[in-house]
Amino acid sequence: MPLGRFRIGNGATEHPGSSNVRVIAVINQKGGVGKTTTTVNLSAALARRGFRVLVCDMDPQANLTVHLDKRPDLESNTMTNLLVEDAPIQDLVQATNEERLSIVPSDTSLAGVEQVLANRIGRETILREAIEAFEKRNEFDFVFLDCPPSLGVLSANALVAASHVVIPMQAEYLSLQGMAKLMEVIQLVQKRLNPALSVALVLPCMLDSRTNLTTEVLREIEQYFGPQLAKTRIRNNVKLAEAPSFGRTIFEHAPDSNGARDYDAVAQELLEKLGVQTSPAVADKPAPRAQEEPPAAEAAAES
Repeated sequence: MPLGRFRIGNGATEHPGSSNVRVIAVINQKGGVGKTTTTVNLSAALARRGFRVLVCDMDPQANLTVHLDKRPDLESNTMTNLLVEDAPIQDLVQATNEERLSIVPSDTSLAGVEQVLANRIGRETILREAIEAFEKRNEFDFVFLDCPPSLGVLSANALVAASHVVIPMQAEYLSLQGMAKLMEVIQLVQKRLNPALSVALVLPCMLDSRTNLTTEVLREIEQYFGPQLAKTRIRNNVKLAEAPSFGRTIFEHAPDSNGARDYDAVAQELLEKLGVQTSPAVADKPAPRAQEEPPAAEAAAES
């Protein structure tokens, strides 16, 4: 079997430096499974529900930064400044087009951080310490960390800083096999550096429910993750693929699409998993309708 039985953790232990903010790492060492798409649109869905959200781009490819149209210039401070120079988070936060959604951007210089930090003592705790020292952290309800497709120092920093993990994955056997290594790393972090870490959701992305393979893989995932497997499925949707080229979230680009419905449903499911009450803040725009299966003609048009 591709997966063994792993201790997932229930998040009952108090997170170091805990406050009202929930820090969530979106991680999978396999590329192209929907990490950045999930980080951007799940964060935007929560922001539109009235929550204050900060997203941090931990990937040297800077796809999250580009997706939110925040390409840093030469004078901008990025995640590299935080990890290498101990720049405070408050000096890095930028606003986005979405109200209540802010970003700490990245750039390609982040690719050299692992070498720079190779001999630094405590390199895995830099981000956690920065969040603990963040003077305005209680102004945010959520901090999302978009991890790179690897399990090096950058991902380790995210896992040590996080209280919860969201794992996007495709319903394919190669993705399933990679989960074993990821869960080993999460267990190791739980044991040695962050006992409060727990898996909130395993989120199937880019789903084509018409194939037998999808059904088989989902059945196997559910066998090992049980309630951690999200009930919501992120369906194949061309609008989700288009949105980054416009520097927009799916809610700005195509608010009536299946992609918007699906990520709004994921936001609701995550809130329920975390036991978070609906924010009293009133979003400017109503949330999309809950996930529903569209008519066959609409599904064909969007796929």
